[in-house]
Amino acid sequence: MKNLAASIAISAFATTGAEAQQNPRVAPPAVYEVAPGLGHFTDDVLFGEFWKRNDLTPRDRSLVTISVLISTGKGHVLANHVRRALENGLKPQEIGEVITHLAFYSGWPNAMSAVTEVKKVFDEQKIAPVADSDAARIQLEAAAETARRAAVDANVEPTAPALADLTNRALFGDLWQRPDLSARDRSLATMAALVAMGQPEQLAFHANRALDNGLTPAEAAEAVTQVGFYAGWPRAMSAVPALKAVLESRQASPAETSAGGDIKIVKRGSQPASGPQERFTGKVQVSAAYKGDGAARIGGATVSFEAGAHTAWHTHPLGQTLFIVSGRGWVQKEGGPIETMEPGDVVWIPPMVKHWHGASANEAMAHFAVSEALDGNSVTWMEKVSAETYDKGRGAN
Repeated sequence: MKNLAASIAISAFATTGAEAQQNPRVAPPAVYEVAPGLGHFTDDVLFGEFWKRNDLTPRDRSLVTISVLISTGKGHVLANHVRRALENGLKPQEIGEVITHLAFYSGWPNAMSAVTEVKKVFDEQKIAPVADSDAARIQLEAAAETARRAAVDANVEPTAPALADLTNRALFGDLWQRPDLSARDRSLATMAALVAMGQPEQLAFHANRALDNGLTPAEAAEAVTQVGFYAGWPRAMSAVPALKAVLESRQASPAETSAGGDIKIVKRGSQPASGPQERFTGKVQVSAAYKGDGAARIGGATVSFEAGAHTAWHTHPLGQTLFIVSGRGWVQKEGGPIETMEPGDVVWIPPMVKHWHGASANEAMAHFAVSEALDGNSVTWMEKVSAETYDKGRGAN
């Protein structure tokens, strides 16, 4: 795994002279007159070597390639690759569904332009009009869908309610369940489009989804490399860190990931630690801190504040939940009033809300904090709370 970045980024360009002579010319005639080097790499590397690699089937390579061309608006070269896709085993119905799928990920104009070019190929080959499949709809994994919907509702709905509704109802509630294209192939097309469009920040979610849908790590890496030829090396190289992080997060030992793995208990007092001075005011003890293994994003700790002790201002990318165990505490979001927390209370801090929390001025407090990480980060620390701001909490007693 340590060499994943190199294995994705490096292609074997060392074709022998004898092998080069055996490869037929594929590039248009003008290429050899204007850019003979491009002719060489087209004939000997791209089609003479790379398309022959076994890490992806020819069908999957065609699926990746037409996804790149559709999502980047390169309709003028789409027809030849659609012909090749049909020869490599992609069905007309699947090609049409790739276009439909990518309308959501690269925009309706790209999809409509692709329809025009693909229709020419279908007419040329006398392919009958495509109809919707009558197969049973694909059932998405319930737990993953629950988590995805919760993230959309928490992070998107407050700002763009229509976008959140359409994401849940049309994109995942309808499109991803259509049987016209397998879940694996939808994931492969989505990954290819995201890499081609330079959206690596969206890749982690969909790479994890692709692996859950049956794509292998080797196929995922090869797909990123394939995109490099059709969308450029910078796009592929930018995607490598995101894919590397996903694959490493899923490389936990069988004991950690299987149903037979061991339960972990962090014993009380086994790892007491003082809260860092730059993050807290007053004496604070952080104990029984934990973080999920593998792809798990959840983590937390028990935090004990002496009277008057409290955190600095901070935010959480996916929010935080506090379970008040003992004592009396205060919590405040920026611009809001200081509110009291007591044993038995459950406090939810929404994503990206700037806030602080801690003990009241006259009574210690302990809480159990739980939060999820986004791209490996669960908290962003900011400046300390001023004494003047904290003292306003006395009115909350």
